[in-house]
Amino acid sequence: MAAGAASGGSATTDTYKEARNWLLLPAWAVLTIFVLAPVLMMLVYSFLTKEFRGGVIWEFSLTAYDQFFFDRGLFGDEPPKIEWTYVMIFWRSIWQAGAATLLSLVIGFPTAYFIATRPENVRPLWVFMITIPYWVNLLIRTVSMKFLLRDQGPLNDFLINTGLIDTPIAIVNTNFAVQLGLFYSYLPFMVLPIYAAVERYNFSLSEAAADLYASKMTTLRRIVLPAVKPGVMAGCILVFVPSMGSFLAPDLLGGAKNFMIGSLIEEQFKGNAGNWPFGAAISMILLTMVMILLMISARQQARANKAGG
Repeated sequence: MAAGAASGGSATTDTYKEARNWLLLPAWAVLTIFVLAPVLMMLVYSFLTKEFRGGVIWEFSLTAYDQFFFDRGLFGDEPPKIEWTYVMIFWRSIWQAGAATLLSLVIGFPTAYFIATRPENVRPLWVFMITIPYWVNLLIRTVSMKFLLRDQGPLNDFLINTGLIDTPIAIVNTNFAVQLGLFYSYLPFMVLPIYAAVERYNFSLSEAAADLYASKMTTLRRIVLPAVKPGVMAGCILVFVPSMGSFLAPDLLGGAKNFMIGSLIEEQFKGNAGNWPFGAAISMILLTMVMILLMISARQQARANKAGG
């Protein structure tokens, strides 16, 4: 044991190496069955051919991807043109998810900072208050928000009774309603990572900055934000990625004019009239885009860590 410790502690690692591999086996099995296998199945389906009455024909082709990127006319015999409809749906999904992420950051960062600076004995209570609404199913919460925002809902009734407005404000079936729905759905995913980062922050650095006559805004911008940046990046990713593929908020709060990519995918798998290969192709395009964004974020974080180290 002493020899192992003297050589850098490798004795413990060598002793439990085989056991560690066996302990990791259940995790690998779960990832393979519930993550990798469905993705591979979706990839295969994206290259199949749609059957006229629904389902698929096991004939491999690029028709689904061609349908997404190009418009070849009603009968498919016209010169290909760029299919701007799906491009615009993708763009709408990106900026809706981006707006929801920004709103979550604006609200979530002060909230997380406030919770992390409370006495240790009351922090769990504040975290509990943030998460308890999310014990209810997402569908129920989204329907409840639609009831709250509708023309004859409690919000408009309150504004009319207080004299702030004379006629109800049309909020449902707007981009703003979708953004509110996404913000409400994923706000804790922003608060909790930032809270964890702020809780580990050394507040003596802020005190030192104050002693050097730095303003509160300068301290926040130059010291606090760089220190908690990993938590902020994690929160932004955890909000942006599911917001991109969300379909409940766009369907229930946005209507047909505010279609997002998640709604488009959902439509392709509904009933016998759905186009499974096309839905699978859109899913793979969305997955590829998300993976590229995550890789860019990871590379930037690695560079920042290397520069800081």
